[in-house]
Amino acid sequence: MKRILVIKLSALGDVVQAFGPFAAIRAHHPDAHITLLTTPPFAALLAGAPWFDTIRADGRPGWGNLGAMLRLARGLRRGGFSRVYDLQTSGRSSRYRWFLRSAEWSGVARGASHPHANPARDAMHTLDRQREQLEMAGIRHFPVPDLSWLDADLSRFRLPSRYALMVPGASAARPGKRWPVERFAKVALGMGMPCVVVGSASESALAAAIPGALDLCGRTTLRELGAIARHAALCVGNDTGPTHLAAACGTPTLAIFGAESDPALCAPRGPGVAVLRGKPIGAVSAAAALATLPIRP
Repeated sequence: MKRILVIKLSALGDVVQAFGPFAAIRAHHPDAHITLLTTPPFAALLAGAPWFDTIRADGRPGWGNLGAMLRLARGLRRGGFSRVYDLQTSGRSSRYRWFLRSAEWSGVARGASHPHANPARDAMHTLDRQREQLEMAGIRHFPVPDLSWLDADLSRFRLPSRYALMVPGASAARPGKRWPVERFAKVALGMGMPCVVVGSASESALAAAIPGALDLCGRTTLRELGAIARHAALCVGNDTGPTHLAAACGTPTLAIFGAESDPALCAPRGPGVAVLRGKPIGAVSAAAALATLPIRP
């Protein structure tokens, strides 16, 4: 049996945008044993996905942790992989080629058998870049990924029968990616349906500023987050992982961008996705957001 390794380590939005490539790799190698190398949060998220036979969660040991790095190297060498699809394409993941010198390699590592040989790759949207990388490795069929596996028992949250999902947070280190929470509050008041707010536990203060919102910040697993997104009437959020997850689930999504990230490179895509961008992000008005909302019938 052919053995394939797929590398995708982080972060949530990037992992979500790799769902399509994951499905394409599985379709191209239907009878292969496919292993995903990732990190613990995404191992738990993807445990029920149909694309992988094995998931390794030890894909990002610290460079100073020699023991963990040696265990990773030995484990990958024992895997007997004939081909590697490096979808992380970072300096770290490219260095893992030293552990698997005999395997075919799709990525940007020096000496790769199937390099993504496009000098303009960094100027491409993530989805286009990954598709081209796989095409250069011989993959031509790109099925729409089936996300029916992304479900969970949500009864403990007592969700409304119809609700809007709101994602007012983003990386604390990049405040320019956060649309003012007062705008989220105005949109919530103008939508005429209950709102559910998701994010990290530290973002509960943002949920408290949205009138009548159900605060689930820090209370969900990533699997539960995906299920909550799948059942939402719509999603309004910043350029952050949960917003990308909602869009990937087919939830009508409004993604709000600022100057710190370029939607031409990383915006979610799909027939139910709308994008607004302000420079700064506060230049996007609540009225503009309400006028742009895509809503599930």
